[in-house]
Amino acid sequence: MAAARDTRPERAVYASTSTLSPPLQRFEANVTSQCGEDGVIARVLELVGERDRWCVEFGAWDGRLASNTFALIERDGYRAVLIESDPTRYRDLVRTHERRPGVIALERRVGTEGEDRLDAILAGTPIPREFDLLVIDVDGNDYHIWDSVRDYRPKVVVIEFNPTIPNEVDFVQARDPTVSQGSSLTAIARLAAEKGYRLVHATAVNGLFVEERYFCAFGIADPSPAGLRADLSHVTWMFQTYDGRVHLVGNQRARWHDVPLRPESMQVVPVVLQGFPALFSPRRTILWRLWQLSREPRAVTGRIARRLRARG
Repeated sequence: MAAARDTRPERAVYASTSTLSPPLQRFEANVTSQCGEDGVIARVLELVGERDRWCVEFGAWDGRLASNTFALIERDGYRAVLIESDPTRYRDLVRTHERRPGVIALERRVGTEGEDRLDAILAGTPIPREFDLLVIDVDGNDYHIWDSVRDYRPKVVVIEFNPTIPNEVDFVQARDPTVSQGSSLTAIARLAAEKGYRLVHATAVNGLFVEERYFCAFGIADPSPAGLRADLSHVTWMFQTYDGRVHLVGNQRARWHDVPLRPESMQVVPVVLQGFPALFSPRRTILWRLWQLSREPRAVTGRIARRLRARG
C-alpha cells in the first residue's frame, strides 16, 4: 500500500534560540525614552566617569516625547543644546524647557554641509568640544550627519538605526535629507569604528557608542551588533523554497505604515510554475522557458547563444 501523502501546510516561524543578554540590558529603563535608553545612558555615563554635564539632541521634538535627554536635564541638571526643525514642535520644545536657563533650544535643520552641519550650529553655543552625550534622531540621514561631525567629539553617541534591517546587512541610505530610509546598525557600527567609537549597547531602535578610550570600562567581549543587539522583533526574513515560492518569517507588518506583509503579494513565480524545475514534465518545461523568456529576454537569449557557441 502506498504511503499516504502528508497534505499539512508548511510551517515557518522565527525560532530564535538566542540567549543573548548584553551587559547593559538590565539597565534599560524609561523616563521619557522609547526603549530603555534613559537607564542605559545613565549607566554608560557613570562608567565613562568624566563629565561636563552637557548634552545635544536632534530632532528633539517637544523635548519630552521619546526624548533621550529629558531625564538628564530634569534629574541631573544637565545643560543642553536641543535642536528641532519643525516650527510647531519647536514651540513646544521651548515651552517644555522655558524655565531652564541651561537649555538652548534652536529651530534649525541639521544637515551635512555648510551652515547646516552640526559643527557650524554648535559653534554658536558655549558647549565644550568634548561634551558628554550626542543624540541623533532624524529618521533617515542619521549616518551621514554623524559622518559630517568633525570639530566636536562627544564621549557618548546615541544614534537611531533602522530596526528592520538584519545584522548581516550593511545598508546606508542615500546622503539626502529628503530620503527617509535609515541605515543598518552594522553600517553605523562600521562608521563608528572609523571615527574611533565602539558599540556598547543596542536597544530596539538605537545604538549606543562610546569613545574608544572609555571602552575598556564596560567589560564587553563582543562589541559587534550580533553580540549586543538582543531585540530582533522588527526584522523580517525572506527566503525561497525549491518550488520558487517566497516565504516571510519574523515581523509580518510594514513597521511605519502599519499594514500586513503578505507573502502571496510577493510571489514572483506564477502558480502554474511553482514546483521544482528538475521534475517538470516536458510541457511544463516549455511553459517555464517561455515564461523566463518573457521576463528576461536578453538574459535567456544570451544563455542560449553561449550554449550554442560552446557546442561549436
